[in-house]
Amino acid sequence: MEGELENLKRELEKARSQFYIFYELTQAMRTTLRLEEISYIILTGLTAHHGLGFNRAMLFLVDEKEKTINGLMGIGPMDSEEANRIWKAIEEQKMDLYALIKAYHKIKEAEEKPKFMEFVHSLKFPLSQEAGLIYETLYEVIPLHIDVTKEGGRKYSNDPLVKKLKLEEFVIAPLWSKDNPLGIIEVDNCITHKPITEEDIKILTMFVNQAAGAIENSKVFEDTLMKAHTDSLTGLWNYGYFQYRLDEELIKAKAQNYKISVMMLDIDDFKKFNDTFGHQEGDKVLRRIGEILKDNSRKIDIVARYGGEEFTLILPYTDKEEAKIIGERIRKAIEEAKIVNTNFTISIGISSFPQDTLQKDELIRKADLALYRAKREGKNKVLLA
Repeated sequence: MEGELENLKRELEKARSQFYIFYELTQAMRTTLRLEEISYIILTGLTAHHGLGFNRAMLFLVDEKEKTINGLMGIGPMDSEEANRIWKAIEEQKMDLYALIKAYHKIKEAEEKPKFMEFVHSLKFPLSQEAGLIYETLYEVIPLHIDVTKEGGRKYSNDPLVKKLKLEEFVIAPLWSKDNPLGIIEVDNCITHKPITEEDIKILTMFVNQAAGAIENSKVFEDTLMKAHTDSLTGLWNYGYFQYRLDEELIKAKAQNYKISVMMLDIDDFKKFNDTFGHQEGDKVLRRIGEILKDNSRKIDIVARYGGEEFTLILPYTDKEEAKIIGERIRKAIEEAKIVNTNFTISIGISSFPQDTLQKDELIRKADLALYRAKREGKNKVLLA
C-alpha cells in the first residue's frame, strides 16, 4: 500500500511539473506575434531540459503558393560532440527555459547560425505524395510514433525525411488550424536514444495543438504586416519600410562594425513616357523594373520603391566600390531589357556608411545628390557620393 502511494505521488508530481511547463510555454508564446520568435519558443519548449526534453525538434510549414513544405527552423545538435558542447554550456550557465528563449536574439544577430538550424531551414519538399511521410502526416489527426528499426516502422527507412534527418525513433505531428494543414513538428532523441513514451506523446499532443493556434495567429499578423509594408504596384518594400530597415541596419552596422551602402535610382525620362502612353503603360514599366531589381540584387539586399519612378536599395556588408559593381549590373540589365516595347535607362547614386556619413538622413541625401549629378551628366550611369 505504501509503495502504491509513493508511485502515485511521483506520478502526480510528474503531471504537475508537465502542466507547469505547458503553462509556462503557453505564456511565453503570448509575448510575441513574430513567426520566427514563436517558432523558436515552441522548439525550445520541446527540447529544453526544463521543457519536454527531446534532443531535437523541427518545424516545417506549408507554402500554398509555392506548393512546398519548407523547413522553417530546427533546434538541437547535429552530432554527439555538438550535443555535449551545447548541454555543457547550458549547465554551466544555469540556463532555464526563459534564458534559452532570450538567447534567440543573440542567435538571430550572429553572422553564423547553429548548424542544425541552418540545415533544417535548407530543407524543402513538394506538397505532394512524392514527399512521403511529411506529406502524409499533414492529413493525420494525431501524432505518429515511428521507429524505423522495428517492425511496422521499417517501411519508412527510405523515406525522404527519414533519410535526410537520419531518423530512427521519432514522433511527427500535424499542425492544423481552421480545417487547414499548417505544417508539421518532428521530435526525436537521436543522441541519448531515450525511448519516447506514451506520456511524452500525450503532453506533446496538447502542446502541438496550442502551438498551431500561435503559429496561425503569427502568420495572420505577418501577412498583415507584409501588406502594410509592401508597395501595392511593384510588390517591393515601400518607403516606410525602407526607412525602418535602414534604421535597423545602421544600428547593427555600428554595433558589429560593418559597412552599408545605399543606392538611389531613377528611371530616365519616365515622365515623357507617361505623358505619351498613359499611366497604365507606365505602371507596367514600374512593375517590370521592380522585377529586374529583385532579380539582380542579392538575398541580403533590401529593395524598395521610394516613390514615383524612384527606387532604393539597402546593401548590407557592402562598401561603395562593391555597391558600384551591383549598380552597374542593374543599370545594364535595365538598359538591355525590352519593357513595353521600349528601351529604358536609369541613373544611380550611391553613398556608404561609415565612409560618407554616420547619419541615416545624410546617407540618403548624399545618395540622392549623386543620383541627380548622374542625371545632369548625361543619365544612364552610376555615380558615387
